[in-house]
Amino acid sequence: FNEHVLPEPIAIHGAVLEVVQKYVYLGQTLQLGRNNFEGEVNRRIQLGWAAFGKLRRVFSSSTPQCLKTKVFNQCVLPVMTYGAETWTLTARLVHKLKVAQRAMERAMLGVSLRNRIRNEVIRQRTKVIDIAHWISKLKWQWAGHISRRTDNRWGKPVLEWRPRLGKRSVGRPQARWSDDLRRMAGRSWMRVASDRAK
Repeated sequence: FNEHVLPEPIAIHGAVLEVVQKYVYLGQTLQLGRNNFEGEVNRRIQLGWAAFGKLRRVFSSSTPQCLKTKVFNQCVLPVMTYGAETWTLTARLVHKLKVAQRAMERAMLGVSLRNRIRNEVIRQRTKVIDIAHWISKLKWQWAGHISRRTDNRWGKPVLEWRPRLGKRSVGRPQARWSDDLRRMAGRSWMRVASDRAK
């Protein structure tokens, strides 16, 4: 997407489609330009808090901690990470998600930041799944699914495609979806991901 060039209008049966900067489609926010997952991460955090709020009675202090953990892992975490296997996350966005999760964990335990309890101690008490680890797992599973495909769908060719024409924009290259996978498994991440045993 080039913000300096006006897009050509798209018409279907004579009706011109409206051009928007972001749109919610199949439960995910699609956004043009750089930082295109920031809006989706913010929205997922809000939806996570909404799910947490609906289950506030379960997260009250009288409920056993093992039940709170199960409910959080099964009802709140999936809401916060819906579609996360397709996200390209920066360290700042991962930090945002972790902060939201830690705030929910503190609410589950009935403690605040004023209590000055370390995050590690809170995690030991709640025993919930770490959101960053969960997103990495989802992403790895999706990468394996795509790399094992033998049909002619566009997912695998898009991953293997490297544009060679044109000039690169000034500044640091934008993060790619495969960068995390390359950091985990090296340059041959596609081969490693396709092996179900690993």
